[in-house]
Amino acid sequence: MSQEQAAKLKEIDRSEHIDLIYEMRDGKLAEISANHECPNWNEESVTELKERFLHELRNGGFAIGAFDGDRLVGFGVLAHKFRGKQHDRLQVDLMYVSRSRRRRGIGTRIMEELSAEARRRGASYLYISSTETRSAVSFYTSAGSQIADEIDEELFNKEPLDIHMIRRL
Repeated sequence: MSQEQAAKLKEIDRSEHIDLIYEMRDGKLAEISANHECPNWNEESVTELKERFLHELRNGGFAIGAFDGDRLVGFGVLAHKFRGKQHDRLQVDLMYVSRSRRRRGIGTRIMEELSAEARRRGASYLYISSTETRSAVSFYTSAGSQIADEIDEELFNKEPLDIHMIRRL
């Protein structure tokens, strides 16, 4: 995806029913029951999403989109900045698949493309600061990620409820 396609991000339906979330306790995932709807984007969240997307692309990040015709149905963004003590990790900064298109392999394909690009750039790992929902954590786990042994302090401070994971490339 290009910077010119940032306006298409609003086409993603990020909504979902959240039945379970995770919290880190003593280095392990603890399950917490939940029963609520996560709504689709509002104007403020679309603006924030576009700003993050554009920031990464302007600074050398990479974005991949999945389209149905002209409609964006999924996307992922690989951040530009290397992370970790060894500077060998690139972050999956954003990743969404529209609600009606989930569980069809779109997210897996996006992860494969982000992983391939991270390898081309010399990374050994993907770093994932995942929302704490069961669907997100389960997706990243099924894609080969595990709980990070080294937590990125900057990302933790931005989103302290996130589950921090890594995926070996």
